[in-house]
Amino acid sequence: MKLYNTLTRQIDELKPQNPPTVTVYTCGPTVYDYAHIGHWFTYVRMDTLIRTLKVSGFKPKWVMNITDVGHLTSDADEGEDKLQKTARKEGKTAWEIAEFYTKDFLEGMKTLNMLRPDYLVKATDHIAEQIALVKKLEDKGYTYTIDDGVYYDTSKFPDYGKFAQLDLDEQQAGARVEVNPQKHHPADFALWKFSPADSQRDMEWDSPWGKGFPGWHIECSAMSMKYLGDTLDIHTGGIDHVSVHHTNEIAQSEAATGKRFANYWLHSNHVTIDGEKISKSLGNTIHLEDAIKKGISPMAVRLHVLESHYRSQSKFSWLSLQAAQNRLEDFRAMAALRWQPRAVSHDTPTFALEDIPVELAGFLADDLDTPQALSFLSHISAQLRAVHIEKDMVSHFELMLKGIDDLLGLDLLGVQDITDEQKALIAQRQQARSKQEWQESDRLRDELARQGVGVQDHPHGPIWFPVYSSQN
Repeated sequence: MKLYNTLTRQIDELKPQNPPTVTVYTCGPTVYDYAHIGHWFTYVRMDTLIRTLKVSGFKPKWVMNITDVGHLTSDADEGEDKLQKTARKEGKTAWEIAEFYTKDFLEGMKTLNMLRPDYLVKATDHIAEQIALVKKLEDKGYTYTIDDGVYYDTSKFPDYGKFAQLDLDEQQAGARVEVNPQKHHPADFALWKFSPADSQRDMEWDSPWGKGFPGWHIECSAMSMKYLGDTLDIHTGGIDHVSVHHTNEIAQSEAATGKRFANYWLHSNHVTIDGEKISKSLGNTIHLEDAIKKGISPMAVRLHVLESHYRSQSKFSWLSLQAAQNRLEDFRAMAALRWQPRAVSHDTPTFALEDIPVELAGFLADDLDTPQALSFLSHISAQLRAVHIEKDMVSHFELMLKGIDDLLGLDLLGVQDITDEQKALIAQRQQARSKQEWQESDRLRDELARQGVGVQDHPHGPIWFPVYSSQN
């Protein structure tokens, strides 16, 4: 299996430390708001990585964090904690905000048919581990303390900025980075922040340096190393984390252990709307629920993610999402063939059904090439819908669908049979078509659609498939 490695800036063969186990860490959500479509692009892509690893014979050990404290509104460790800010806005505690949006995120994962990580870990459940890691860095001389907290001294780590190819000599505090005059260098970052002297936070803990809370970056290092060891096989996340969050993770982790933090880094590129990155700060966010309310299937959202390569800058639009829904209906019509096989088909596929998942796995093992995988699957779907399948092919066909689902997570095996009454309506419609009674044919088609059944006409007869409705 080959993956583009941000660390080496090239496509590398995956060679885990202890095969077949592959340790994988994914930077998860900060649970202060609903996840938007850009977030889901990243998480579906990471889910696809895990699925591909499994099908390729590896045994992934997957950890994802939940950031429920410490993520401030500025990349320079300034401003208000994002959860505290939402808590004040909604008249709740930060704990209540974290619980609500964590639950919503987990529901979203289930809705998009994502696999659940082996360890889904919260920052607030690992305060002791974070304090211990900060203390270790302090003992090794990598920290200094100023009025608002304990900071990592990036000048003590010679390779700081190498991962992101930063020019530290020219780096200045920019528009998104507020200057803290006590910091030794603009790139230095908080490991532990002190609670304000004049107020009490919802989330704060005692520490050797005083009451406070952990910085945003320290949680990922502390939790990933607890569950996966000092050196990870694969670290994943959004491309926006490269220059700050992941750079800081590397600096603090490698300073603490003296070992490489991760051997492979996999980053999902941005998603844009009208040429702009999807961002809460820009106010152009679209949520999963928005798509569902428009009658778009969650599996169409998942399919839309897979239509672009994870390293490309993807373009989101409602038109492209509708196109993904149409493509999904073709795949579902293919899947529905298991319920409507022909006794004897006039034609047979030009391929073996059991070869299809193997071919798909080959595309995905080549740097998760999901666009090529879907192009191949569309070709297979069109051919199968044209020739149908015979009764003695059904068991092989079901295994093919399972293989596709294991890789792409589109739940094609979940397409269920329709009722006898609906089959009778399809037969009536076919009879009306044979008599060229087009008005009656259209009426029956509309009636079936109201019942959640679509129909595709082919030379060998109609194929029905389920039509998604947000009311279902």
